[in-house]
Amino acid sequence: MARYTGPVCKLCRREGEKLFLKGTRCYSPKCPFERKRGYPPGEHGWTARFRRRRQSDYALQLREKQKAKRIYGMLERQMRRFYREATRLSGVTGENLLALLERRLDNVVYRMGFADSRAQARQLVAHGHFFVNGRRVKAPSYIAKPEDEISVRPASRKRTYFKNRADTLDKTAVVDWLSLDGPEMTGRVLRVPAREELDSTLNDQLIVEYYSR
Repeated sequence: MARYTGPVCKLCRREGEKLFLKGTRCYSPKCPFERKRGYPPGEHGWTARFRRRRQSDYALQLREKQKAKRIYGMLERQMRRFYREATRLSGVTGENLLALLERRLDNVVYRMGFADSRAQARQLVAHGHFFVNGRRVKAPSYIAKPEDEISVRPASRKRTYFKNRADTLDKTAVVDWLSLDGPEMTGRVLRVPAREELDSTLNDQLIVEYYSR
């Protein structure tokens, strides 16, 4: 299972905005993006923030694609596979792509409040702590379908992490295309998310333009 293992705070600084890759730390004063005022990483990052160069169309497309990859914790080969799958579906390719990314199992676990970040959710899924429709699933890239039931494995509920998590699940507000039963530590995918329910900071058209070159 390939994944990025470098410093994630540099990814936020490279994109020039907070991508909330480290969960609660991103909301604290310890966030490097805040301490370093958001200037790009690298030796010349401080001076680069003052340059006002007009970006080419290709640069805009690349940056948007990179931002989507980093938000969902994917590598290039995985992202291309999701794009190819999106082109096979009926409807708008960009919306299909974002909907597929949102329905990845690690993202669904994160959206339901079982984890503070997608990276943490990915690890929980890979360690086998979740059932999908009563069957153990360890693939973070599994695409959840409408009516799929996601639940914490009974043996895992005895662990300290999930015991502590149970106290906060009742207060978790989930997105409209998901439902959550906090006391039972179970959630359900109600439907495919609509475009207005997806990440509004991502421009899916630029991502499609990049891959369709």
